[in-house]
Amino acid sequence: MDKMIYCQRDIPKEKWRYGFRSSAATGCGWISVYNALRIMGYNPTAAMLIKYFERQIPFFNGNTGTFILSPALFFKKFGFPVTITANRNNFDNIAKQSDVCILYFWWRRKAKIGAHFVALHYTPKGFVGYNTYRNSKGPDRWGTSIEDFINQKKYFGTVLIGIKNRK
Repeated sequence: MDKMIYCQRDIPKEKWRYGFRSSAATGCGWISVYNALRIMGYNPTAAMLIKYFERQIPFFNGNTGTFILSPALFFKKFGFPVTITANRNNFDNIAKQSDVCILYFWWRRKAKIGAHFVALHYTPKGFVGYNTYRNSKGPDRWGTSIEDFINQKKYFGTVLIGIKNRK
């Protein structure tokens, strides 16, 4: 897992364009899939994922980010068992039974509001997220409960995608 993308803001604006915008601005969806694949031992290319996700919603082409269910549809298409839930009470159990997860959430800071995708997985020391914050420099420790982490950060509109590796 040495080639993870820890902070999309570190991607140069001209590199890995997502539609007409930079991946630094709207790339969290494809980046969460990239990181999830890396966690499971695959070696995806950014270009392949960008091309795939730009075609998910014709006309928008990644300019408004990634559709909420696109990561789940991607993994299903390629034969990965997927579980999707918006019930926070099930997040920890699903995440512990999955090889990797992608969490979608909405955030609010004063008058600003936005949405974000994060790849995460469970370890014996708790949950670890990738590309969680604007200033992440490595894996982000989430503690022992995704639900507690979400509540502490006051994230809302959350959806968890649990993914198991293909057998």
